[in-house]
Amino acid sequence: MIKKFFYISGLIAFSSLYSQKTHTVSKGDNPYNISKKYNISLEELYQLNPKTKDGKLAIGDVLIVQNSVKNTPKNATVKAVSTAGEFGKITLQPKQTVYGITKQYQISETELRRLNPDLDSNMKIGDQVTLPLAQINKYGGNQAVAVVVEEKKPVMQTVEPIVEPIVEKALTNDSYQVQAKDNYYKLSRKFNVSQSELFAMNPGLEAKGLQPGSVIKIKSDVQNTSPQTQTSTVAQTEPVNKYTSTSVEDDFVTYTVQSGDTVFGILNKFGISLDELISLNPQLSAGLKSGQILKIKKLDAGYVKKYGDALNIVLMLPFGFDTNDSKYRTLSLDFLSGAKLAIERNAKRGQKLDVKVVDAGNAESFKNSLSQINRDNTDLIVGPFFKSSVLQVLDYVKTSKIPVVAPFANSDDLMKFDNLILIETKESVYVERIVKEVKDIYSDQKIYILADTDKSRANSLKAQLEGELKKPLVMVVNNASEIQVDRNMMTGQTAPIIAISVNDDDSKGTDFANRVIELSKEVQNMKAFSMFYYPIFEKKVDELSQANLVYLMDRKVNMDGDFEKEILEEYKKKYCKTPSKYSVIGFDIMNDMLSRENKKGEIFKQINKVQTQLATKFEFEKTKTGTYINKGYRVVRLVPN
Repeated sequence: MIKKFFYISGLIAFSSLYSQKTHTVSKGDNPYNISKKYNISLEELYQLNPKTKDGKLAIGDVLIVQNSVKNTPKNATVKAVSTAGEFGKITLQPKQTVYGITKQYQISETELRRLNPDLDSNMKIGDQVTLPLAQINKYGGNQAVAVVVEEKKPVMQTVEPIVEPIVEKALTNDSYQVQAKDNYYKLSRKFNVSQSELFAMNPGLEAKGLQPGSVIKIKSDVQNTSPQTQTSTVAQTEPVNKYTSTSVEDDFVTYTVQSGDTVFGILNKFGISLDELISLNPQLSAGLKSGQILKIKKLDAGYVKKYGDALNIVLMLPFGFDTNDSKYRTLSLDFLSGAKLAIERNAKRGQKLDVKVVDAGNAESFKNSLSQINRDNTDLIVGPFFKSSVLQVLDYVKTSKIPVVAPFANSDDLMKFDNLILIETKESVYVERIVKEVKDIYSDQKIYILADTDKSRANSLKAQLEGELKKPLVMVVNNASEIQVDRNMMTGQTAPIIAISVNDDDSKGTDFANRVIELSKEVQNMKAFSMFYYPIFEKKVDELSQANLVYLMDRKVNMDGDFEKEILEEYKKKYCKTPSKYSVIGFDIMNDMLSRENKKGEIFKQINKVQTQLATKFEFEKTKTGTYINKGYRVVRLVPN
């Protein structure tokens, strides 16, 4: 009796000191309609719930909508005690997921994770999950209860009106604690280190990103480096997806476990069985841990060279000298200049190379050029450029399975060849990424899509958004001026929108950027996305950050990188000019392919390694039919300081 009285007394004392009204997020909720419902401003809602400022709301989230602290000194810590009921444990069954558990047992994901803090790192068949006993009895069906009843101890809840920020500091001469607003660009400037060097010093950083509070390695002379003051908005480039943590080790494809990964997710990602994964990784019996390196599957060597110790490479380019067809000659010469620089750099490092350049001519004369390929002693073919020619090459070498690299061709009828490497990333990959980005922040806003010339991209994106989101209002427009803020006809109050550009024209991109800047001044929490990079993005970083612009980018040189500066200087010294677009592509493809080769020509043993060259990101994924296709690109977020 005395114990119960203490609990009740504590709760009464707490309620007299701290009065709070909350709202549980349901389908269709967004910051705007929640603020209207409780008659508070958006700014007040964001102040009470800082995590909602990015517009992300999940069903089941609990938001504070009225907060009144009485007679609480600044920085005071108030403690409250709550009682709990009876709890039981279920045993995880095959194919059971977090989402499935919340649905079956009618419990919010927030409450599920509160009862099971290590849920993600231990979610494997046979694990036990704690749930309210009443929910197990009501919804459990025939699922066994591992522990029948468990009395939860009173939980001490700490309410801290003021949260102290992480204190920025260099922990040692070569380490640094990541702050909330840090990004790769900012750290590169602060510690005089390139982004590639940062990734090299911190394996796994590119995949998991910068986490506030985590400790990373930096250059040992950091204490002598004066941090540069950042007064402008910065662009944060982030990794594309978790395949950036896939690599090759001891003839195995390996994967570095990311925060939020589950065993079931990894099985689905790589199409393997649980028995296969456990047989290669016995340590999984202790649970799944972030940063853990898993062996996924044994690699097939694929092609293996037959003769000699030098790699024999054929480079097929459509010069058109034999046919007096100069249509693609300039493009070919530019491509060759970049490829030649890459060949010379790798030869200086000790790689033995025998390179033969073949004039691929045109479609009519191409067959004649095939006779110059020695099928018994060629280890890699780079080119030709066009699909019809690529198909002829693949047919010509089908018995020897020589790896073929297609720089520009990419179509569905090329997907059936397991010795083919496709460099060109399909636009559908970009569309899928935009859909994912919008889905992550969507909360019932109107969506505008600035269309491309024939509206094919816009219509594809619209269809996918309508399939992924719940009854979205998606409007395809031809001009940026047609993008308008959402306005309540009765009150005149504005609401945020989502604006997306899928137009690859720079002038249209400029119009889009200027319109987004204009609208971001009218309404808070606007979101903007672009499938393409436009030069104006770098000119108006500060203004576009107010619209939280996210854009996809590929084949653009990072002029601040040490590696990039070195290559550009070498190219200019060799050719007395700046490399053209196709010179950069030629260098990137050849340098990337040569870096994956070993002495036996087993290029496919290193094909899973993710690499960024001068301007192109290479992240190959094997299709179900065997072809390797590049899905690499960069995601840039404009983040205001």
